[in-house]
Amino acid sequence: MIISNGPVITNDPANPFVADGAVVVQGDSIVAVGPATEIRATHPGQETIDVGGRVIMAGLINAHTHAYSAYARGMAVHQPTRDFTQILENLWWRLDRLLTLEDVELNAGTTFIESIRNGVTTVFDHHSSPHAVSGSLQTMADAAGRIGIRTSLCYETSDRDGAGVLAAAIEENASFMKKVNTGEQDMVKGLFGLHAGFTLSEESLDAACAAKEGIAGGFHVHVAEGANDEPNSQARYGKRIVQRFDDHGILGPGTIAAHCIHADPDELELLKATDTTVVHNPHSNMGNAVGVAPVVDMLARGLRVGLGTDAYTADILASAQLAKILASHHLADPTVGFGQALQLAFVNNPKICAQFFRKDLGVLKAGAYADLIAVDYRPFTPLSAESAGGHILFGMSGSQVNDTMVNGAWVMRDRTILTVDEAAIFARSTQRAPRIWAQM
Repeated sequence: MIISNGPVITNDPANPFVADGAVVVQGDSIVAVGPATEIRATHPGQETIDVGGRVIMAGLINAHTHAYSAYARGMAVHQPTRDFTQILENLWWRLDRLLTLEDVELNAGTTFIESIRNGVTTVFDHHSSPHAVSGSLQTMADAAGRIGIRTSLCYETSDRDGAGVLAAAIEENASFMKKVNTGEQDMVKGLFGLHAGFTLSEESLDAACAAKEGIAGGFHVHVAEGANDEPNSQARYGKRIVQRFDDHGILGPGTIAAHCIHADPDELELLKATDTTVVHNPHSNMGNAVGVAPVVDMLARGLRVGLGTDAYTADILASAQLAKILASHHLADPTVGFGQALQLAFVNNPKICAQFFRKDLGVLKAGAYADLIAVDYRPFTPLSAESAGGHILFGMSGSQVNDTMVNGAWVMRDRTILTVDEAAIFARSTQRAPRIWAQM
């Protein structure tokens, strides 16, 4: 088909913007991008989809989130949450212990639907449900398959719920990765999930790494998120977190290190030397009051830093906007943040996907996967290759996404989800959530 009648922001440096453009989709991929008149002439007889002047863009990527937290929206928290440790113990670790596989399915469904609604076509999720470990990743993958979203999934391995849950988590990660990281399918991939250094002993890290040996894919782990994480690591193990993980062979180009707020310059250099991905989560970091990741410094050092939402929102455009504002505010320098925020979301998130998926994502060009969106954004100042970044950061939001295509198939048209019964899924979640709230 030909998707046309709108400006096209391609995210392709070789052809960044087409004022009146068109995208040709064949199967799961893009075969051409260019001026609409030229595309129609070179691809006669193709079905044409008119987006009515909306902005055509590549599908967005969320490089770190937690679908399991979905029930927390609107939920009262009765226990103290005055610091990050209490937030974990009294909110998230109480919640994840209550989840059944039915809840895992519902949380994935609502999160992935909301992602599609915000133009996010690829999600890297980090899951936890200690009393429903086995089968949890396949349950999420099935939900993603029904909805039609592209995912990378992992289970959060941790010591905090005992040896039995630890063993189940290791097995869940390893078996899921073996299943989905081979073959030609490219809609779901697996990483080996680890919670964080302070909830994983040396023996547990050894066991996880041994189970991962020989399996394609890397790790997905929280690194130096809270202020106490680095002192804890030094007191217990005599080394900082990044060095400890490197000593276990966890770092590398296939590994995602989320946050890295309190990593010191030596650790940043080690992350760079191992080509490890870092993911910045500005909403979460500010909301949890854990500090500000040195993103500007990381990028200056040449680290591959992407952008996630950490489940605070499904709107990655909002996270990009906040990443700009946070950098400017924290460094008291209005000249920084703008380019860095665009680099996180529109340069590095696609680079992260390139570590795991066979074709390009986050870009509209021939050969890339046909993951794209039409945004109902009507600019009142000139939109061009030079101004597109400013329009994205200061004008667009996920709520403006009108149509979403993943892998060459429409999953949302005119704000209507086409693949599943959204109302039924949300109704089930609304009925189930109060039962969880009552046990908190």
